[in-house]
Amino acid sequence: MLNEFKTYISRKDMINCVLCHDAPCSAACPKAVDPAGKLRRIWFENEKGAANAFSVLFPCADCYAPCEHACIRSGEVPVRKLMSRLHDEVLYGTEQVEVKDEDRLKTDLCGISLENPFLLSSSVVASTYDMCARAFDAGWAGAAFKTICNFPIHEASPRFSAIKGSDGTIVGFKNIEQLSDHSVAENMEIFKQLKKNYPSKFILASMMGQNDAEWGELARMCEDSGADAVELNFSCPNMAEGGLGSDIGQIPELVEKLTAIAKKACSIPVLAKLTPNVGSMVPAALAAKRGGADGIAAINTIKSVIGVNPHTYISSPAVHGMSAVGGYSGNAVKPIALRFIEEMASDPALQGLYLSGMGGIETWRDALEFILLGCSSVQVTTAVMQYGYRIIDDLKDGLNRYLAEKDFASVKDAVGLAVENIHASTDVLERDTVLFPKFDRDKCIGCGRCMISCRDGGHQAISMTEDRKPKLNGAACVGCHLCLLVCPMDAISSGSKRISRA
Repeated sequence: MLNEFKTYISRKDMINCVLCHDAPCSAACPKAVDPAGKLRRIWFENEKGAANAFSVLFPCADCYAPCEHACIRSGEVPVRKLMSRLHDEVLYGTEQVEVKDEDRLKTDLCGISLENPFLLSSSVVASTYDMCARAFDAGWAGAAFKTICNFPIHEASPRFSAIKGSDGTIVGFKNIEQLSDHSVAENMEIFKQLKKNYPSKFILASMMGQNDAEWGELARMCEDSGADAVELNFSCPNMAEGGLGSDIGQIPELVEKLTAIAKKACSIPVLAKLTPNVGSMVPAALAAKRGGADGIAAINTIKSVIGVNPHTYISSPAVHGMSAVGGYSGNAVKPIALRFIEEMASDPALQGLYLSGMGGIETWRDALEFILLGCSSVQVTTAVMQYGYRIIDDLKDGLNRYLAEKDFASVKDAVGLAVENIHASTDVLERDTVLFPKFDRDKCIGCGRCMISCRDGGHQAISMTEDRKPKLNGAACVGCHLCLLVCPMDAISSGSKRISRA
C-alpha cells in the first residue's frame, strides 16, 4: 500500500498548453501516442494514467516531434520532453497498479446505485436533453438538472465573470444566472426521455417553488416523470427576493417546513441543497433532517462582488451600466465547501444523513477530499464550464487508481476517513515540535523568494549565501513553512524536527 501520492509533473511544466479541442499535436503524431490526451491527464493530476498507456519501448525516442510543430503555440509546449518524463519518471519511477475495470467506483445516492460518484451539479451544464445525453455518453453517472420552477426566467447578458490565475485559468467564477428557462412541462419531457434512453443514469431533479403547494406539486411531478431523487434548491444566491433561494436556507424553520412538504408529496429520496451564506450550516441541516430529508447537497455558490472597474466604478459582469451581487464558485471556494461538509459530517446529530458535495472540484484529488470528509457523491459545474465534459475521464481514472493503490475494494471504503482528524479549534494541536524546512539545492535557482517571504512575512530565519542559495538559521526558525509555499521551483520540503524544550 502506498502512503504518498506525489505529483511528478505539474501544470506549470506544460508551459503554454491550452488543452485544445481536436488537438493538432495528436493529429500530427506518427506513432499514435495521443500527446493531447496525455497532456490533459497531466493537467488534471492524473500523470500515472497518462504514463500507463506507454509500452516498454518509448515511441518518442527517435521522433522528430511533429507534434511540437503542429501545436497552435508552436515551440512553446515541450511535448517530447513531457512524454519522456512520463515514460522515465512516472512509468518507471513509481509503483504502478493494474486498473482493469471501474467496479471500485460504484456507489449509491440514498441507496440508489451510481456507476461512479461523479454528477453534474444543477446549472447550465445540465440544462437540456442534449447536454445531459452527451455528458452521460462521456461517462458521468448522472446529473442534477438545472433548477425547474414555475416562474418566468429572463437572463441578463453578460452574466459571468472570473478571477484568473497566473496561467490564465479560472480560479474563481462569478455568475448572476438564475434557474431553468424551460417550462415545467418541457423539463418533465426531458426527464422522461433521459430516463428512457439512459435508464442506468441518475436524474436528480433540482426544484424551487413559489409557495407551499408548488414545492409539493413539483416534487410529485418530478417523480412521475422519472427523476430518481429531488434536490430542493434552498440556496440560489440569484433568486433571493420574495423568500426564494438562499433566503430559505438561512431560515431553518422554512427549510424544515418545505422539506416536509416535498417529502410528503413524493416517495423518492429528497435532498436539501443548502446555502453557504451562513455562519454554520448545521442548523439548516438539522431542520432538513427534521423535515424528513434523506440527505444534504452542499455547497451552492457564495454571494460575491468581483472586478470593480476603477473607471466606471461598476463591478463585473456589467449589464448596461449596472451589476449585482452574484454567486462565486470555482476552485477558490473548495476550502470553504470542505469546511461546511466536515462540519456536518462530524456532527453526531446528523449521522446517517447522506452528503453530496460540491464546490471547486476540478480533479480527482479535489473530489477525493470531499469523499474523505464524508460525501458519497460529488457534483461539478465550473470545471465543466471551463474544460468540458471530457474531464470525467481523469476524474474516474485518477480516483480508480488511487483506490487500487490504497487497496480499497470500493469508493465507499474512503468515505469519511478524514473526519476524525479535523477539529473545530486549533487548541487541540501539539505545539512543542518545530518541523524545519529542507532545501533541495539542485532544484533551487537562487531567486531568494523564500528569504524575502521569511524576512518580511515570517521570522527572519533565512539568509542567502554568496552563491545565491538559502541558509537556515535554526534558532530563529519556527517551522511555519511559508518558505515552502512560496518557492516557485518546489525546491523546499519538510525536513527534520526540533523538539521544543520550553
